[in-house]
Amino acid sequence: MNKVNGLRPDTILTHGGRDPQAFGGVVNVPVVRASTILYPDLQAYESSRVEKFSSLRYGRYGTQTTFALEEAVAALDGGFRATSFPSGLSAIANVLRALLRPGDHLLMVDTVYGPARKFCDEALARDGISTTYYDPAMGAELVNLITDRTRVVYCESPGSLTFEVQDIPAITSVCRPRGIAVVADNTWATPLFFQAFARGVDVSIHAATKYIVGHSDAMLGIAVTTEEYFERVRGYAAEHGVIAGPDDCWLGLRGLRTLGARLRQHQQSSEIVLDWLLQHPAVSRAYYPALAGHASHALWRRDFTGASGLFGLELVPARHDAIHGLINALKLFGIGSSWGGYESLILPSKPIRTASQDRTTGPLLRINIGLEDPDDLIADLEAGLSVFENQRRDLQRRMNHAQ
Repeated sequence: MNKVNGLRPDTILTHGGRDPQAFGGVVNVPVVRASTILYPDLQAYESSRVEKFSSLRYGRYGTQTTFALEEAVAALDGGFRATSFPSGLSAIANVLRALLRPGDHLLMVDTVYGPARKFCDEALARDGISTTYYDPAMGAELVNLITDRTRVVYCESPGSLTFEVQDIPAITSVCRPRGIAVVADNTWATPLFFQAFARGVDVSIHAATKYIVGHSDAMLGIAVTTEEYFERVRGYAAEHGVIAGPDDCWLGLRGLRTLGARLRQHQQSSEIVLDWLLQHPAVSRAYYPALAGHASHALWRRDFTGASGLFGLELVPARHDAIHGLINALKLFGIGSSWGGYESLILPSKPIRTASQDRTTGPLLRINIGLEDPDDLIADLEAGLSVFENQRRDLQRRMNHAQ
């Protein structure tokens, strides 16, 4: 893996944001809960206001726990500084609001996370900010969609549900000379597997609820920025009171320390499970860029150093009740929103596409492979797919009989 700030990523995961001697030798940064911060004299108080975001001022701006997480993630990502938010969607929404004004134009990738699309179509539209969705396959040709009001290009690579990888270096190459900020959702790969700033991104967003927290017990978002955009993002967050609380930041730090070990197991288990799934007659296609047959595999190999545990799985055509039978038969896969935790999850999904083609023909599942033994997960999926196949055959027999 590439070195970041002179250290390799696994070392940053262990040491980033830590200062044991500042807390009497305690290894982990404590949870520091605070609203009021007291100063020895008025001069010190007034100095803290001048220093803005670089000192402990008031609980709304963060505490030592907040700063430790932000420092560690910024170092891992290779950015200037970070801002924490109460959730991943909060990070997305507040970054866009910080960078856009009424009358501005946003270019948004068509495979974006569903709630982010809704935010653009409703909240930003009410503010007089227009959004154009673009095909994730576009690279430098995105220049043809740029207008004199375009201020932000938003990427999500890989994209939600069908996991297309974008050519982010090509996109940044046409945006940077025009002063357009490139924002990228880097939740799937994390900074461990994709170095956004090395590829020209200006703001790297993480739904830290997922892999960074890693234990399904906290909501958290983080936006890492270049120096150019830090004060705009941090200032907007402080002005609107949307900095994450210290308890959630501490859970983010707790998860960050084991991120490397967990992600490698997520990837290894996903590859084992996918190898089995792709041989099953009920499976039509897998959407996972680390697979050689994925349409974006070449870009993934060029820009990424690993893959996580989330992928899409397309089944052969079937009625919805067969999907219900499959999912309800599973014992180890939970039925619930989110992903990136230690437990495996499964949900049916339906891509929303307005600027690119939805090429799925059969039902699509979103699967999160957790930290269970992959052979146990395969046995569970085998049982569920058996129910799926039996229901499909039963329906086909009834249809043939009716004819």
